[in-house]
Amino acid sequence: MSPTSTQTLPVGLTTGTYVIDPSHTEVGFVARHAMVTKVRGRFTEVEGTLSFGDDAEASSAEATIKTASVSTGSPDRDGHLTSADFFDVEQYPAITFRSKGVQPDGDTYVLTGDLTIKDVTKAVRMPVEFGGAATDPFGNERAGFSAELDVDREDWGLTWNAALETGGVLVSKKIKLTLDVSAIKQA
Repeated sequence: MSPTSTQTLPVGLTTGTYVIDPSHTEVGFVARHAMVTKVRGRFTEVEGTLSFGDDAEASSAEATIKTASVSTGSPDRDGHLTSADFFDVEQYPAITFRSKGVQPDGDTYVLTGDLTIKDVTKAVRMPVEFGGAATDPFGNERAGFSAELDVDREDWGLTWNAALETGGVLVSKKIKLTLDVSAIKQA
């Protein structure tokens, strides 16, 4: 849905506060492993709110992801990711995002904000696509959004790695974050 020159919200999205529905939301990531393949994972526990004003610039987003909820399909790998080598979930139980602005950009919106992993906060710019809005069979007004963002994990202190005999490293520095968010409007 293209924004108009007045920077109104996308067609179908109404003003108000929406709560992220964790059972219909996925926060995932993709990393290269041994420089030859990709490993995918996700966080199963996410919460947050999206607030929409009369225009895109009056909108905001906040989200919290529990780091202990990381899931890659491998209990050994998940254990390593929750250890002090990576997320150190005992000391840093959450990843947070707090928006600072929303700007229309053609058919998408650019969400800017602070992403905090461990004790490091960095500004990020994330293109967000509005997937639409609908009323579900239970009467909930829902809105959907998707986004992808490439980050350098070492910028957030996630520096563990192992050198390979053939050259290169075990885990890529570049990580692709993927978000598919379903949110329910609050009365």
